[in-house]
Amino acid sequence: MAPDDRSRNIEQARIAGVATGLAWSIVVTLLVLIGGGIALDAKLGTTPWLTLAGVALGLISAAYELWELARIGDKTKPSGPLGRRLEQRAMSRTTPADERETDREP
Repeated sequence: MAPDDRSRNIEQARIAGVATGLAWSIVVTLLVLIGGGIALDAKLGTTPWLTLAGVALGLISAAYELWELARIGDKTKPSGPLGRRLEQRAMSRTTPADERETDREP
């Protein structure tokens, strides 16, 4: 495999990893906010108001995370704060062996 192909594959894997992280972040955010609203409604007897607030906050958060997800693959625009943090995490997981292999000549 040519070094260009290898580095392209590594970059695509990083993007896929960041996208997967954001997708899970959307799911967890919705579950926590909606579940928290349901639990607080049950405890405080305010049904359905806190559940509706959890749904609204969850949808707003999910929309923001989807916006970040759409910007990850676009190199002409900078990522938002969440995307940058996930990209940094993906970059930190690159092993020295991966870096050496991309630097080698065929």
